[in-house]
Amino acid sequence: MNIQIRPAQPTDAEKAVPLIMDAIGEIANWLTGATEDEMVAERLRELFMRTDNRHSYLNTYIAEMSDHMVGIIVLYPGEDSSMLDCNLTNWLIGKGVPTPEIDAESLPGELYIDTVGIAPNFRGKGIGTQLFTFAEDLAKQQGYTKLSLNVETQKDSAIRLYKRLGYEIVSPWTIIGEPFHHMVKLIQ
Repeated sequence: MNIQIRPAQPTDAEKAVPLIMDAIGEIANWLTGATEDEMVAERLRELFMRTDNRHSYLNTYIAEMSDHMVGIIVLYPGEDSSMLDCNLTNWLIGKGVPTPEIDAESLPGELYIDTVGIAPNFRGKGIGTQLFTFAEDLAKQQGYTKLSLNVETQKDSAIRLYKRLGYEIVSPWTIIGEPFHHMVKLIQ
């Protein structure tokens, strides 16, 4: 399967946002301050096209096959997460959302994998693994020795996959009051 991975562009918002929404589920409501799917999608498209938040196109890479978007990965330096989340909080306040508490998801010194989404018709074909390999290569290029992610504690199959890819559970984590595992892969 010939997959190309490239940096996202603002014009990718329309196709990338459904993959993000599918990957993060209800967290999308929390990140946008919206509850109805169309408003969540509209606000995520707006965030995607901005340059100052975790789901910006600047932090997103697109997996394509024959010019069709088949997957996305959103990742950013852990040391940038506070600034990105502060910008998100200010944006939400500007939307009239009561001041939300944005939970930190990463630590300095880590390249943090925030979101991985694969188009439904392309799941199980190794695209996710290719995106994780891309993230590892990017981490090396940028001088990181750690890649990290968070996974819900009850998602046993995802935890097994991440362990198979070399990630280890290093600490408990809480996001939106829910328990997660913080997993890290050391990069050599």
